[in-house]
Amino acid sequence: MKKIELYVGEDDNERLDHYLAEELNEISRTYIQKLIKDGNVTVDGKYKKPSYLVKEGESILAVVPEAEPLRIKAQNLPIDIVYQDESLAVINKPQGMVVHPAPGNYEGTLVNGLLYHLDNLSSINGVIRPGIVHRLDKDTSGLIVVAKTDIAHRALSNELKDHKIVREYIALLHGRLKEEKGIIDAPIGRDTSNRKKMAVIYKNSKPAITHYQVLKYYDKYTLVRVRLETGRTHQIRVHLSKIGHPVVGDPVYSNGKNEFGIAVQLLHAGRIEFTHPVTGMKLEFKAPCPDLFKEILSKLDRREGYHEDQSIYNGPKSDF
Repeated sequence: MKKIELYVGEDDNERLDHYLAEELNEISRTYIQKLIKDGNVTVDGKYKKPSYLVKEGESILAVVPEAEPLRIKAQNLPIDIVYQDESLAVINKPQGMVVHPAPGNYEGTLVNGLLYHLDNLSSINGVIRPGIVHRLDKDTSGLIVVAKTDIAHRALSNELKDHKIVREYIALLHGRLKEEKGIIDAPIGRDTSNRKKMAVIYKNSKPAITHYQVLKYYDKYTLVRVRLETGRTHQIRVHLSKIGHPVVGDPVYSNGKNEFGIAVQLLHAGRIEFTHPVTGMKLEFKAPCPDLFKEILSKLDRREGYHEDQSIYNGPKSDF
């Protein structure tokens, strides 16, 4: 028999059997349901039904028969490692790269590259998501922290759960925001009419809070800095679309229409700040916007007579 420990992440709010089926995808859902009903699965040390909704921060222990583990290929992919030590690494993820493998897509992800470039990754979250503490959408660029040890992973996950990790983004939005600073407090869950999308809903959802601050107004657009207080799937994109100012280029929440002809959202995780899980030191990292983002901002600056402010691209100090 083999014991597998899983730590429920911030974006996971699913039935226990569905969650395990995704994490242990080499095991059928039917067999997973049998394991649960037979008492081979516990959540924080307690037995639960297959329909139990897992919650952020819970620890799941599954006892399953020994099986050939799924092998995720290490690939020599271009990875921008901003910082690393024995406990963790900070990566500047490019647009277009998926963070971790999923059924049917086991290559070309950030995890594939990390397995090649880093000497170790935490085992929490299983073989599909080793080291992954939090995620970014495929077409969102920017900073992501990765755990190299289980101790670091648990500490960083707790810091994330307690809203102590600062994550700030730069985004270009459609339209001109009326308020220069604001807070969007609206719960997010699966869109009832499209399970591939998220939406602001008030049933089967989780609290979500987004802070925003205007950096620059254009004729038809607004450049903003955004800080996450929570970290739901697609949170920034859903919240900004809900208030009528979707992210430029977002193919899902803005109908994909924009004058620049781009099919990726102009959303960049430009700053992250957290406490080192071992040394206790405060660490802060910034990353400039990708070239495509810079080019569009430069085009707007020239068109509207602005002097280009390069500090925007390097994550200026926030005023939330």
